[in-house]
Amino acid sequence: MALTNNSNAPSRRRWIWITSALALFLLVLYSYVRQTPLKVRAVKVERGPIRSLVSTNGKVEPIQNFEAHAPIATTVKRILVKEGDQVRKGQLLLELDDVDIRSQAARAQAQMKTAQASLAATKNSGTQEEVITLKTQLIKAQAARDVAQRNLDSYRRLEQQGAASPGEVRQAEQTLASAEADLHLLEQKQKDRYSPPEVARTESQVAEAQAAFENAEDALSKSSVRAPFDGIVYSLPVKQGAFVQTGDLLLQEADLSKVLVRAFVDEPDIGRLQIGQRVEATWDAVAGRTWTGTVSSVPSTVKPRGNRNVGETTCLIDNQDHRLLPNINLGVTIVAVQHENVLTLQRDAMHLDDSTPYVFKIVGDRIKRQNIQFSLQNLTRVEVTSGLSEGDRVALPADEIKPLSDGAAIKVVP
Repeated sequence: MALTNNSNAPSRRRWIWITSALALFLLVLYSYVRQTPLKVRAVKVERGPIRSLVSTNGKVEPIQNFEAHAPIATTVKRILVKEGDQVRKGQLLLELDDVDIRSQAARAQAQMKTAQASLAATKNSGTQEEVITLKTQLIKAQAARDVAQRNLDSYRRLEQQGAASPGEVRQAEQTLASAEADLHLLEQKQKDRYSPPEVARTESQVAEAQAAFENAEDALSKSSVRAPFDGIVYSLPVKQGAFVQTGDLLLQEADLSKVLVRAFVDEPDIGRLQIGQRVEATWDAVAGRTWTGTVSSVPSTVKPRGNRNVGETTCLIDNQDHRLLPNINLGVTIVAVQHENVLTLQRDAMHLDDSTPYVFKIVGDRIKRQNIQFSLQNLTRVEVTSGLSEGDRVALPADEIKPLSDGAAIKVVP
């Protein structure tokens, strides 16, 4: 056993020496690392504006829009404009073949006049000729009644004198009764010749004829399409000589000096919207151009759109050069908040520790942890409200492998 222990002693001493050497190496390496400056980039605290933005997409709609549709089935007679033309109020844009329309209008007018004449006759108990004839008949009936009355009176006196028989008196009474009946019939005819249902039916005929005439007149007026306001013809789907059906779209005109953009804002950002906020719109077809406007309405509900839940907000955009066209898609940026002349810092220079924001401030050749307070922030910058001054430099790691630590020596690199 003693021999075995003696043979292992050199091996044990060798391992002790190796372990000691390794520990010394690690100690030297750690000391070297501690003394080697960290490479950092420096960013300055600057004074300037900062904006909080809501970015989304939207679609252009005209605020003042006019659509012309074919009033009846006919052909396009003349087209006097083309798509993109600027037009003035009252300018003739397009004409339809109106021969059939004029024919319909004439027929409808004749039917209306006939119905109106029938109504007048109904309310006046007949036509003028019938009224005159009835009046003549009434005069004759009244005269016959008066004669019969005088005859009866005469016979009654004669009967009292014994010069007339009772039979002659009864005959005179019957003649008077017949004359009064004829008169009463004519008076009723003059007063209530037509019953209420007959009058109502005639009035309904007049109303139908009037509506038919107005529709024909409207169709006739629409056969010549004129611009209702100054604007641009942005859609002209028909060609001269083409046949169109009733209701077919002929032409679209809009005033594009100011357009409405319907933007689709994601649900988490809806609460940041307010009427009057600045809007900036861009169109991929016109690179480098930005159109400006304001929010005109905020969402009142949220609805699904694809895989998003969005609220629709409308924006009024100035478009004096008429470059933005109806139905195109835009990139929309809404300035939710904007602060001017405040202290700002590059956002990735700020850190959070248990919700406490801090930075590594450069002090000489070392960095110092500095707690700060901030308010507004966006994707690139943060507004600093306390803890830093204008011109202060803050460290960003130039080597992501070596984290920053309070009190570490540094070397600022570009």
